[in-house]
Amino acid sequence: MTREERELREAIITKCRWMNASGLNQGTSGNISARYKDRMLITPSATPYDAMKPEMIASMPLEGEYGAWEGPLQPSTEWRFHLDIMRGRPDVGSVVHTHSTYATVLAIARKSIPACHYMMAAFGGHDIRCAGYARYGTAELSELALAALEGRNGCLLANHGMIAVGPNLDKAMWLAVELETIARQYYLSLALETPHILSEDQIAETAQGFSTYGLQAPKPKPAKARTAGKAAARRRVDKKRSGTR
Repeated sequence: MTREERELREAIITKCRWMNASGLNQGTSGNISARYKDRMLITPSATPYDAMKPEMIASMPLEGEYGAWEGPLQPSTEWRFHLDIMRGRPDVGSVVHTHSTYATVLAIARKSIPACHYMMAAFGGHDIRCAGYARYGTAELSELALAALEGRNGCLLANHGMIAVGPNLDKAMWLAVELETIARQYYLSLALETPHILSEDQIAETAQGFSTYGLQAPKPKPAKARTAGKAAARRRVDKKRSGTR
């Protein structure tokens, strides 16, 4: 195991422990995977996160024998949709699956989430779809999840939970938090019976804004500082010409 791979395994465990401590997940119900070169690293099945060690993380090939794995413990029962997502979407470097409360409540009601907040733009479209129901760990569930994730970075799973995907582990977890936050906001707005939904154009405008969000323009040099600098330079030239030091 290379140092790089070990650090990624440790990061997966850290994220698992954090999502449980933060209330984003409970027990061993969630699972996390991350792309490492031509393989997928994924949390093992039914293993408490506090007891998990880097060596326990299962490793699965992204190509070759489907479902093959290496490690002392079997991969998560949800390995199918993790693997199928990564095989089908080269842009995805990590998948986070949780049973977070508000996302799951909406999934139980079979409700997709409309653009109730501008942060919907972070998920690639005007809504977060709710995939149909299939038993956990099945090929059918994976197919339903992939369809719901088409053009999106997150979805709900009917009577189950949610999935968030990102280019790396940090971004996938960030999106999982955002999805649960939007789910909670939408749920509470429904209690007021008058949620106002943003238009596709408004979400597209936000997405365009995200493309430059966080980029800082070079800070202009203060005029006085530039003037003072030029004056000092002139004085040095004058001294050289006069032979003074």
